[in-house]
Amino acid sequence: MCKFFKGLCGTGAWCCFDEFNRILAEVLSVIAMQITEINDAIKANKSEFTFFGYEGIKLLPTAFINITMNPGYAGRAELPDNLKALFRPVAMMVPNYTLISEIRLYSYGFKDSKRLAIKITKSLRLSSEQLSPQFHYDFGMRTVNSILLAASLNKLNMKTSEDVMCLKALYDVNIPKFLANDIPLFKDITKDLFPGQTLPDFKKVELEDSIISVCKEMNLIPSDRFMEKCLQMFDTNNVRHGYMIVGDTCVGKTKLAIVLQKALSALDEQGDYSLVNTL
Repeated sequence: MCKFFKGLCGTGAWCCFDEFNRILAEVLSVIAMQITEINDAIKANKSEFTFFGYEGIKLLPTAFINITMNPGYAGRAELPDNLKALFRPVAMMVPNYTLISEIRLYSYGFKDSKRLAIKITKSLRLSSEQLSPQFHYDFGMRTVNSILLAASLNKLNMKTSEDVMCLKALYDVNIPKFLANDIPLFKDITKDLFPGQTLPDFKKVELEDSIISVCKEMNLIPSDRFMEKCLQMFDTNNVRHGYMIVGDTCVGKTKLAIVLQKALSALDEQGDYSLVNTL
């Protein structure tokens, strides 16, 4: 941090430390002393100053430090009072997920965006209230964004009702991460919000054939459960920047990733890009 601040002062740049309160409390106290020295030097209109034993540190008065933090989360520390006093607090409101969803759906070409946006956000709110609490469950803006992205892909590649497109997006994004006991609860929630709507059996024929072929090469049994998880991983990969495969030891997590990677590579070598159109 000391080296970082020296560079900041010398260039007069602005910086923003994201999730600042993840740092240990005792380290935060030292950082508070460093920022205090910089602020005092700027107030005194110094062009050079002594910083934590380093003499002749160049200082441009435009140097500025910002921080962001999420108070109350697990693994976060409370800011020490001497550090808190150095920053002007700005509070952020919880975003209006429904309005964001409505606008995004309109931009993707959905005609009934207002009603569908309410259904999507309500399904996530009810899920957060009724499903079991798990560390890897997330019903916030990241999940909303993934659902909307999946819905946009469905809009491009499916010829069905808009309700089914959004329902499939909800399933594709959420079902893979739920525990077995929570899946029936989630399906009941979506059944209430999308009455009379059922998902057709969408087949990814080329991908399924490629997975089966790879399994035979690796002496693996392409069971229904394994195939289901491969396809879920493929769907997740289309709408997430990153994800983790979690589960007990020896349940097939590594083989799942290897098989899907080899299956997609085989299709790529064949020049079969119709997979995108089967979402």
